[in-house]
Amino acid sequence: MSHESIAFGTMPDGRDVHLHLLRNAHGLEAGICELGACLVSVRVPDGHGGRPDVCLGYDGVAGYLDNPHCMGAILGRNANRIAGARFDLGGTTHRLTANDGENNLHSGPHLYSHRLWQASRATDDSVTLNLHSRPGDQGFPGAVDVNVTYTLTEDDALRIDYDAMPDDTTLVNLTCHAYWNLNGHASGSALGHTLQVEADSYTPTDEHHIPKGEVAPVEGTPFDLRQPRPIEEGVRALGGYDVNYVLHNDEHLERACTLTGDVTGISMDVLTDSPGLQVYSAGALEARGKDGAHYGPGYGIALETQFFPDFIHHKNFPQAVYAAGHAFRFTTAFRFRTQA
Repeated sequence: MSHESIAFGTMPDGRDVHLHLLRNAHGLEAGICELGACLVSVRVPDGHGGRPDVCLGYDGVAGYLDNPHCMGAILGRNANRIAGARFDLGGTTHRLTANDGENNLHSGPHLYSHRLWQASRATDDSVTLNLHSRPGDQGFPGAVDVNVTYTLTEDDALRIDYDAMPDDTTLVNLTCHAYWNLNGHASGSALGHTLQVEADSYTPTDEHHIPKGEVAPVEGTPFDLRQPRPIEEGVRALGGYDVNYVLHNDEHLERACTLTGDVTGISMDVLTDSPGLQVYSAGALEARGKDGAHYGPGYGIALETQFFPDFIHHKNFPQAVYAAGHAFRFTTAFRFRTQA
């Protein structure tokens, strides 16, 4: 195992930004930058002498300062949507910015992904990045001290441990918004990948992607991914995936889904102890990425572990509400393997 910190660029105010490279003995390598705690790259041995980078991203700081598609970003204080850009907590109405029609998306506009995090600890196989979110930040009550630890393991997994401690009752719902293309980040569409999700239900939404409050079975719908299925089949039926699946892991770290590249045969298992998984087939993606690569709709697949969208307005959903001194602690792991 090894860890290397290299220059990645500078912030507009002159602060330096570093890229942290983690490598294991099998050739798996992950790159994490301090701006946004973003996952920049993941190079995976393909079993044929190649080592494609399977994570979409940008070459340097300039791309991440903009990053409208949140590529590789750690999102908080609340990932996904809150209806009406407002919520009530403890008898007080808290107003957020309406940055997605009338709703709030990913707690914007002052996203965690646009902030410079502090590398607080590094070992041969890990790096911990810290961000202090002040009281009232983004419209949320209380302050939260956020630590995100990326760890590369010898069994070819990239593990993300979230630890966020609030000083007052507030919402905390963090995720990693990486886009995956297991054929390589510059290989074009990922819609030929197959995806299998360990979920027999999902949360239906309205036309603005706001949950209706119900949990519905996937059986007999295009959302049924209990058996491996080419993503393009569901995209043809639905117009695209942007859906939350209901997991039944009882907050234990278990496999939630498996994505497999149709060209390389690289597979990625996503393990989590979170209650939900957002599958997004990137229908709105349009960007110029690493090495000048063009990223278009469907060129990457986002698999975001999370609490359900708009949970605060649906008391039947698991609630990501944390009191002072009670930390948000969850784990996601991306485990890679190749077909023999």
